[in-house]
Amino acid sequence: MEELSHWINGQHVKGTSGRFADVMNPATGEVQARVPLASKEELDAAVADAAAAQPAWAAMNPQKRARVMMAFVQLINRDMDKLAEALSREHGKTFPDAKGDVQRGLEVVEFCIGAPHHLKGEFTDSAGPGIDMYSLRQPLGVAAGITPFNFPAMIPMWKMAPALVCGNAFILKPSERDPSVPLMLAELLKEAGLPDGVLQVINGDKESVDAILDNPVIAGVGFVGSTPIAEYIYSRGCANGKRVQCFGGAKNHMIIMPDADLDQAADALVGAGYGAAGERCMAISVAVPVGEETADRLMEKLVPKVEALKIGPYTSGDDVDFGPVVTAAAKENILRLVQTGIDQGAELLVDGRDFSLQGYENGFFVGAHLFDRVTTDMDIYKTEIFGPVLSTVRAKTYEEAIGYAMDHEYGNGTAIFTRDGDTARDFANRINIGMVGINVPIPVPLAYHTFGGWKKSGFGDLNQHGPDAFRFYTRTKTVTARWPSGIKEGGEFSIPVME
Repeated sequence: MEELSHWINGQHVKGTSGRFADVMNPATGEVQARVPLASKEELDAAVADAAAAQPAWAAMNPQKRARVMMAFVQLINRDMDKLAEALSREHGKTFPDAKGDVQRGLEVVEFCIGAPHHLKGEFTDSAGPGIDMYSLRQPLGVAAGITPFNFPAMIPMWKMAPALVCGNAFILKPSERDPSVPLMLAELLKEAGLPDGVLQVINGDKESVDAILDNPVIAGVGFVGSTPIAEYIYSRGCANGKRVQCFGGAKNHMIIMPDADLDQAADALVGAGYGAAGERCMAISVAVPVGEETADRLMEKLVPKVEALKIGPYTSGDDVDFGPVVTAAAKENILRLVQTGIDQGAELLVDGRDFSLQGYENGFFVGAHLFDRVTTDMDIYKTEIFGPVLSTVRAKTYEEAIGYAMDHEYGNGTAIFTRDGDTARDFANRINIGMVGINVPIPVPLAYHTFGGWKKSGFGDLNQHGPDAFRFYTRTKTVTARWPSGIKEGGEFSIPVME
């Protein structure tokens, strides 16, 4: 069986803790590798080495750091299929979806090539007699990222690319469920010219996470995962004086107005609700048709589309719609919540509980489920299921529909399907959710805008990627400089003011 490693000081390093986690093949249910789980001592040693490597990297001018990102982009494109295959094998995504995972991370790396522009400070000439004032954007020093299983390429790149190009050293703690792609990305960064020690990939579990949060050298931490863990990391990291950004769970609503193109809306719901087996924080998990007639028409279109979804391993070809979920425990939790929905009175229009794939009976496949007449007190409405389950909550009016989304504790993403510009504009302005789609079901911003949710979906003042990434991974220093000019002599004993 393959034994994976850490990536420390530019090379693969075996773990020394003696603890390992199994890396599964979700399609077969078999253990395909094991990954070491770092101890606090291993993590602290890697941080110390990163801190030693960081000053020389930060002293390199931003254009040279950006050139490393340029080379990284070329190498990712060269190895795209190789990265996607490794991702599919450990996560279970279809091959096209895995390539999309890599591509969306790559786009952030491309944005980071513009670092020389984004790191420019501000300058005021002659702020006072002989006085110039300017600001500098300087790296934090050592930053860390704790990333989830569901996007093992994209989110590590969202974290490490801006952190590195800003001049920081970076500690990446990827998910132990699918760690191979982050290690492959580290290899490519070394090939692109990143100095040894500037990026450390440390595999681990809670012990490693706590070591990151408690290590006094690490100045900033980024996290993506569930809301309870996000709250834990945010509170502990902030208590230790770190800059922290955490992105948690979601329950994304899509409102379908009576004037919407229902064929378009149904197609959007199928893709957004069931793609990647629903294991996306931006998945649509609640459909909210407005009016009984709209709901009935939508269900007529939706049911056959959901029933026709093709489920299988990534090796079955590009026409597979989604693959297995990541673990047996995830599958059990999804099916438990489905049963809870039935018990609490929701109508199960498409029942995927008995789904079984011949030849892959031990895989973690879950059939597609579609609920109708879900109410807000049901567990399937309140809980992030993270599986191929779409719930339909019928609303009588637009105001009732928007209220469902606004009252939910999560505020990651939302969408509305309508032909009416006034309704769309009102929705975009009023909704208390971080990312909004208008006739777009999964409104993930492109790399040059920022990604982030509100309410219990996001903790911290700055979002991921886009301009916020450069703000998060740097500190602003403001310099007031005066050079003697003979214009004025003698000491100043009162606070300077504008003249």
